[in-house]
Amino acid sequence: MPTTKPTDVRVTAAEIFFLPVTMRVPLKFGPETVTSAVCLRVRVTVTDQNGKTAQGWGETPLSVSWVWPSSLSVAVRAQRMQDFSMLLAKRLVESGFAGHPMEIGQDFMHGPLAATFKEANAAAGGDEMPYLGSLVAFSAFDIAVHDAYGVLHNRDIYTTYNAEFMSRDLSAFITPEDGSGIDFSGRYPQDYLVMDAPKQLPVWHLVGGVDALEASDLTGSEPKDEHPLLLADWIQRDGLKCLKIKLRGTDAAWDYERMVRVGRIGFAGGVRWLSADFNCTVKEPAYVNEIMDRLLRDEPEIYARTLYVEQPFPYDLEAHQIDVRSVSARKPLFLDESAHDWEFVRLGRRLGWSGVALKTCKTQTGALLSLCWAKAHGMPLMVQDLTNPMLAMIPHVRLAAHAGTIQGVECNSMQFYPDASLPEQQIHPGLFQRRNGIVDLSTLGGPGFGYRAEEVKRELTAAPQS
Repeated sequence: MPTTKPTDVRVTAAEIFFLPVTMRVPLKFGPETVTSAVCLRVRVTVTDQNGKTAQGWGETPLSVSWVWPSSLSVAVRAQRMQDFSMLLAKRLVESGFAGHPMEIGQDFMHGPLAATFKEANAAAGGDEMPYLGSLVAFSAFDIAVHDAYGVLHNRDIYTTYNAEFMSRDLSAFITPEDGSGIDFSGRYPQDYLVMDAPKQLPVWHLVGGVDALEASDLTGSEPKDEHPLLLADWIQRDGLKCLKIKLRGTDAAWDYERMVRVGRIGFAGGVRWLSADFNCTVKEPAYVNEIMDRLLRDEPEIYARTLYVEQPFPYDLEAHQIDVRSVSARKPLFLDESAHDWEFVRLGRRLGWSGVALKTCKTQTGALLSLCWAKAHGMPLMVQDLTNPMLAMIPHVRLAAHAGTIQGVECNSMQFYPDASLPEQQIHPGLFQRRNGIVDLSTLGGPGFGYRAEEVKRELTAAPQS
């Protein structure tokens, strides 16, 4: 494919590293409880038309329980995702796509990614890995290309999402809603970004479904280390002001009681905001409505401080086209798992969803396109975590800072595997520790995402290429 700008690059090499992490305490995803994860780290090399090269990094947890609810064992699903990642490394280099990272990412997702996804599922047989799984695996590569591009041009990547560097405007990527009067011609991602981004963000703590709230919840099997166990201790140590509450979505009495318990403990410690995450398990809007109505009647402060409700309904939005206007009439309702890309955001808006929870694990390219579409159509934004440790944390918080979210960013790797990020924490202490209710981005700097990766003392062994 010919280059159209002297700044264009193509991917000429991709290396893979698998970094296993063990959770300090279990994390419940819907019906599954997770105790470990594998992070996919990718290093890509990009080359411009003059032969100049640069390397960039991308990383994401391969969170199989989140992307792929299934009766297959976690080990089988994890291996499938790792095998798929190895295949992606080959396909990305073979693609030969050239351009800005937004253009390379878009072209790959709409061509080779879909083909590789089908190929891998056909070869494996049995349960198919969902499309979301392919996006999560590709996200590490996509992020790495964005980073490498910034490094090659010695620019912060967020200063390249404009006409100076991109050959295509947003009209080549996204289409406005019919009759909206919106026109993406001549518009670029930078037009929808907060360019004077804050260096500090309010941080959300995840209250997991099996987390101990009070001493009576302790079983004796908890870790013996310096990190908190009880919710009040987390709130006090980290100065937390925002709590995201994981709910079951299948047990209304338990979910209501959980909201009440967390809210009371939180408010006593100075917490200001709550959110409710039903984790895709709810089948009928009435389930959420009845809980919200009961809170409004019996616990009005908890209701008032519930800032939004996150993804109660099954994440296959096309297969489950539920009219959710009754829920969003009560509280802002945010797409998360369903918001694979801007087209799903458009479908969600038609069904009555209020806003979008962006995640870098669905690709930097896709997150930015969803951000632009949502902002143009008046949809508020959040940026949610996939328990991002190590380098994965950095594009995640950068997206939140430039998105202009309704309230900060969720960061929970400090809860579930705090020691996984110690080498990165040495360079960015305010980012990998939550203090005074915030994360601090001020140590990020330099080209690309500002990782300062060369300063991080982490031993890496590349996965062998087949």
